[in-house]
Amino acid sequence: MGFFAYLILGLLAGAIAKLILPGKQAGGLIGTLIIGVIGALLGGWLGSALFGVGVDSFFEISTWLCAIGGSIIVLIVWGLITGRSRRAAR
Repeated sequence: MGFFAYLILGLLAGAIAKLILPGKQAGGLIGTLIIGVIGALLGGWLGSALFGVGVDSFFEISTWLCAIGGSIIVLIVWGLITGRSRRAAR
């Protein structure tokens, strides 16, 4: 995939992951883009390591599932990290 296709995939995957997870996640457009791109990288790596699929083509369902799944994992980890730091600050 090209660079811009990966950015679009990351933005959409991050937005879908934010819609799937309950609660309010911080971050605007740039935060969603960063979470989505990191999630797509993580999802592509996990998908290829565990199932033999990755983020190869923009229009394949496996690409989208890997990217969204990776974005959900990134959001959960980010919530755990920021949740602990907020509790420690109080």
